[in-house]
Amino acid sequence: MLAKDMKPGAVVVYNDAPVIIESVTVQSPSARGASTLYKFRARNIVNRQKVDITLKGTDNLPDADFRKRVVKMMYRDADDMHLMDQEDFNQYSIRLADIEEQAPYITEDLEGMYALIYQDECVGLQLPTSVTLTITECDPAVRGNSATARTKPATLETGLVVHVPEYIKPGEKIKVDTRTGEFLSRA
Repeated sequence: MLAKDMKPGAVVVYNDAPVIIESVTVQSPSARGASTLYKFRARNIVNRQKVDITLKGTDNLPDADFRKRVVKMMYRDADDMHLMDQEDFNQYSIRLADIEEQAPYITEDLEGMYALIYQDECVGLQLPTSVTLTITECDPAVRGNSATARTKPATLETGLVVHVPEYIKPGEKIKVDTRTGEFLSRA
């Protein structure tokens, strides 16, 4: 794929590893005859490290043997999370250590989760931008404290702790942003 054609979300091979492009910056030349430079911020799919790539517009990187598949969580054990492809019912497993930042948002009924498949191995997950979770434990609201927008910690069904407004009660369903871990709204 030519550097000038790469967009965020593209998956290419760089230094013999698949990377997903997260952002693109175009640097125009200041002198005549100079080439336009494309600077990419990418993330290695296998080891999750950030990679900076600088290419000329005519430079080429090969496309990766990469697929996104819609999956659902079947179960998790001590070391792995087991997933099922929703189209062809293949089963994949991924180590919990590789997805420790994403695991608190994943439930068995989560819709819109994608497995990142590289050479027939699940190397990562892509979650929806928000998920709906149930509050299992939080402090009761204190009457008379509604003049300011105060928050309190709440523990969710997956063990994740987020700060919610004081009027939220245990048992309510809320939406949580999976990128920042912040409360969005009631569900």
